[in-house]
Amino acid sequence: MRGENAVLGAAGLTAFLALGEAAPRLGLVEEAYFPPTSRIAEALVDELSDGAFWSALGDTLTGWALGLAIAVGAGIVAGVVLSVVPHLREATASTIEFLRPIPSVALIPLAVLLYGAELRSVLLLVVYASFWQVLIQVLYGVQDVDPVAEETARSYGLGPWARVRHVLWPTALPYVMTGVRLAAAVALILAVTAELVIGAPGLGSRIAVAQTSQAVPGMYALIVVAGLLGLLINVGARTVERRALAWHQSVRGEVAV
Repeated sequence: MRGENAVLGAAGLTAFLALGEAAPRLGLVEEAYFPPTSRIAEALVDELSDGAFWSALGDTLTGWALGLAIAVGAGIVAGVVLSVVPHLREATASTIEFLRPIPSVALIPLAVLLYGAELRSVLLLVVYASFWQVLIQVLYGVQDVDPVAEETARSYGLGPWARVRHVLWPTALPYVMTGVRLAAAVALILAVTAELVIGAPGLGSRIAVAQTSQAVPGMYALIVVAGLLGLLINVGARTVERRALAWHQSVRGEVAV
């Protein structure tokens, strides 16, 4: 089944690349705005041989990794504290529901005012967007804790943090890993968006420069790199999730299939 899916995926990608090559050459789209796949590939090779490209890629990965790490740590700690401290979750529920829907891009003016076109501006947006992905999943995971297991732990004299470690955490971990996987994708989107709009160093700002200088094939090549980076991050997050949850029924069932 997996081999068949891989073949179908490769066939679909090949057809898409062929369409991208044929459409501009047949005049279906303006070549000036959508160059053939071969020209984009040539521009991609040129980018890979440019040291400035690798520096921009490093800047993007730095903002992504730091922002994701901060968001995951803060989301897990906040979610656990809100869940174990009596009445704290109820007291903060309205605040969370007010802040969570605010689009992170709406904070761009604030980030520029505070930090200008620096890494800290990227981190502000990445952390804000990714934090909610983790926090909400942690809260859902805690809700799923079996009350019987919780009462049994209490009856055996386990303290609050022992119950968190032995009862709450194993139950919430699948939700936490889902939140981390979602946050990883969101963090990359916000990192590139911040660089594109604010002008912070990274792939986003390089895409903006290529667009303003009419280097259209180079612009598409950088977009392809951003897409491939997102794919690698998603695959990596899924791999980590499977390893961390090798004991869980959902992953064992997935492996069995």
